[in-house]
Amino acid sequence: MTPTITAFKWVPEFARGFVRDIRARWAFEEAGQAYGVDLVDGIYVKSQAHRLFQPFGQIPTYRDDHVEIFESGAIVLHICETNGVLVPTDPAARIRAVQWLIAALNSVEPWVMQLAVVNVFEADRAWSPSRRPKVLDDLHARLKDLSGALGDKTTLDSSTFTFGDLMMVSVLGGLRGTGVLDAHPNLAAYVARGEARPAHQKAMADHLASFSDEQPAALNRPGQRP
Repeated sequence: MTPTITAFKWVPEFARGFVRDIRARWAFEEAGQAYGVDLVDGIYVKSQAHRLFQPFGQIPTYRDDHVEIFESGAIVLHICETNGVLVPTDPAARIRAVQWLIAALNSVEPWVMQLAVVNVFEADRAWSPSRRPKVLDDLHARLKDLSGALGDKTTLDSSTFTFGDLMMVSVLGGLRGTGVLDAHPNLAAYVARGEARPAHQKAMADHLASFSDEQPAALNRPGQRP
């Protein structure tokens, strides 16, 4: 079967360009791999049928003739390694790419998401304005560490763009429009280079094109995360 992922058929305007199916789409485009997309709604994603496959009620999920998996990091890794793209041939370099993929999801994304919480998802909570300065301080501290690790290199480990870079650029892309990366010029340039890749641009265009203009009532609940 054609490898297939799940993605939302509708999300609010603020979430478009940020939902995590973009990561799988990008990996597919880097590989030149045709893929299918099952567009689903919020009701299905939270249903028991979907939770049997994705216990946390999220997207994307992935299936092919051999595996059914969830979590964007696992999906990107599987797509890249199956197609032999963005994967260093040297074993030591490959495991460093794995290291950076995990670091993106575990050491950077939680801080990025905290800003999304106070800026968007829980912006109406009484505590959000007072918490936001601490969230920004923590995020900048983490980005300073990452900026130091990147230095003047064009990618995280060398001059070769790997699946670790794909994931890190995707995570940092969650700061798009916030101005946060302006304080870390080398990271801003790193993200710009990654997002300028033709595979990313095609993936983003397809991601945005998938959304219906019709707003389902089931998804029109303040504070619900896409």
